[in-house]
Amino acid sequence: MKTNRLFFIDAVRAFAILMMLQGHFIDTLLAPEYRNPESTVFQIWTYFRGITAPTFFTISGIIFTYLLMKSKKKGLAPKRIRKGLMRGLLLIAIGYGLRAPIFEWLTGSFRTYFLVIDVLQIIGLSIIITVGIYYLTFKKSLVFSMVMLVLGITIFSLEPWYRELDTSRIPLVFANYLSKSNGSIFTILPWLGYMAIGAFIASLFYRYVGKEKFKPILVSGLIIVGSLLIYNSSHLFMWLYKWSDITLFKDVAYYNYLFTRLGNVLILLGLFYALERFMKNQMIFKIGQKTLSIYVVHFIIIYGSLTGLGLSQLIGKTLNPYQAATGALLFMIIVCLISLYGIRTNTFIYKKLRGYLKKDLN
Repeated sequence: MKTNRLFFIDAVRAFAILMMLQGHFIDTLLAPEYRNPESTVFQIWTYFRGITAPTFFTISGIIFTYLLMKSKKKGLAPKRIRKGLMRGLLLIAIGYGLRAPIFEWLTGSFRTYFLVIDVLQIIGLSIIITVGIYYLTFKKSLVFSMVMLVLGITIFSLEPWYRELDTSRIPLVFANYLSKSNGSIFTILPWLGYMAIGAFIASLFYRYVGKEKFKPILVSGLIIVGSLLIYNSSHLFMWLYKWSDITLFKDVAYYNYLFTRLGNVLILLGLFYALERFMKNQMIFKIGQKTLSIYVVHFIIIYGSLTGLGLSQLIGKTLNPYQAATGALLFMIIVCLISLYGIRTNTFIYKKLRGYLKKDLN
């Protein structure tokens, strides 16, 4: 029996979360003297580390929006919209919770570092924004698709304008979503752009998956567009600058990391989709489905979330490359085992929240 389940999405999510695990482990514990930019191995590691977050944001946009759009056919859109809003708020809450210095609070010490923004808050807020746009364009799925595509391209194209955004007059709790000046790791701009592009790709699956020749056309399109973004997008923006004399285009061309990384992500998606039949593995499926649990567990072990005692405090940047590589492999295995068989973060939290909502409705 044919199914419209996108198995390759689980594989890409599993790949992205594993790359995140090894990237965070090595970056946190590798000694400074071994971070040689001229080393081929270090360059390869840096490349994969650089595309991990864009891949994860894009995949998050694809899987969430695909399920959201599919729910419309089944008459379950209102339920999926509520679930999406709940998930967005949950991710924001967990993001703050992981940095909550409980023991400091107990001693009466309160620092603003608790308010810095990381990946979970941005994904959560991006989901809420996506739900809002979907709700406003509910009757016109094509309009939703175009809005998300234009939104993604616009966010990337305007990056020089908000790169050094002054948020000094904005309350810190909001400013941290817009600027890294106070320690935030991620900001809503430009990362919402990858979620928006993912949502657009999801709309293509929603409209055409299962139709004849869709897969080879999409695979070819992803790889071709990805290659053009990597090798030609800077030239395009320079041409636009020379044609229009708009300085913004030149600024984008000279610091064109967003479009080139998007190109890398599109090629990765194309390759995984082309090889999908080799990826229907139960372990890959489980890892792809437990990314939130994996993220929470790894954050606690590495950064000492809640306790203030993690590998970053116990070991620090002291490992040589062999120790770091071996440790990263063991770390990935241990975190995945704990997340898959030791805890049930997603299921437990969602069950509790659904219970509270039912009580409120009754």
